[in-house]
Amino acid sequence: MGERVTDERRIPVGISSCLTGEQVRYNGGHKRSRYCLEVLAERFALEPFCPELEAGLGVPREPIRLVGLEGESPRVVGTRDLSLDVTERLEAVSRAFIEDHRHLRGFILMKGSPSCGLARVKVYRPDNGMPSHSGAGAFVRALRRHFPELPLEEEARMNDAVLRENFITRVYAYDDWKRHVEATPGYHALLQFHSRQKYLLMAHHVETYRELGRYLAESSRRPLGEAMAHYLQRFMAALARPATRKTHTNALMHVFGYLKEALDAETKQDLLTAIEDYRLGHVPLTVPIRLLNHYLKRHGSDYIRAQTYLDPHPYELGLRNAI
Repeated sequence: MGERVTDERRIPVGISSCLTGEQVRYNGGHKRSRYCLEVLAERFALEPFCPELEAGLGVPREPIRLVGLEGESPRVVGTRDLSLDVTERLEAVSRAFIEDHRHLRGFILMKGSPSCGLARVKVYRPDNGMPSHSGAGAFVRALRRHFPELPLEEEARMNDAVLRENFITRVYAYDDWKRHVEATPGYHALLQFHSRQKYLLMAHHVETYRELGRYLAESSRRPLGEAMAHYLQRFMAALARPATRKTHTNALMHVFGYLKEALDAETKQDLLTAIEDYRLGHVPLTVPIRLLNHYLKRHGSDYIRAQTYLDPHPYELGLRNAI
């Protein structure tokens, strides 16, 4: 068991209130998440929020749903009382929340909710009340408009090991940005961030890795605020694309390249076998990563040992044991 994380070191992450066990759902119930409260709460300072409760809808309350035609922004109305339209109220409380919570590093959402659902929330036709298509909840749409860099994920989707690891990787990367770039803005801080995140970025989207490298080569010609905003938007969008065995293998081979001159032939073959076994799906990612870390501690440069790709989140969470 790893050391206990103090409150000061836990990362602030928002969460739909019902997932913490608060009885705020329309029927007075909750959707308590054991994983969030018993595992993630060790590392994250969870900050609950329920936009529907904040909008004054009360508990219990009439259920609400999204209504609209495909291609237009849906309204949020009552399922029984169609005159109950809370679209503007939800937008207002969402905007107020975002303005007061720029310190967050991520948000864990409730699946299927007309306010908090990340995707696949049913949208009903206004004429006949039949399901038309699906989309995101009202609160999520506000987050994407006004806080687009914030990592978002549904609690239910974190049952998928790849999506779970991806979300937590994004939270830690964004925390790095907030603490080391946003807190002390400068071209040097921006370049240092990119330097240590390079292979993590490569593992998620190699095209963005190349694009941002070219962009930063000329970043000092641009206003600092503009360069930082552009970089963060592209960086977080790239990390939102889950890495695959193929893209991880590419990053692993690049890291391995920093050891080729220092190792004997037998050791190099052991490492290459571990990477190939991972590529073929025979072992999880943690196997080649552990081997690389072992040899990098002895033979790696400061540059390669500083790569967040080698240790993007606490080892105790075991996230790379399942991917």
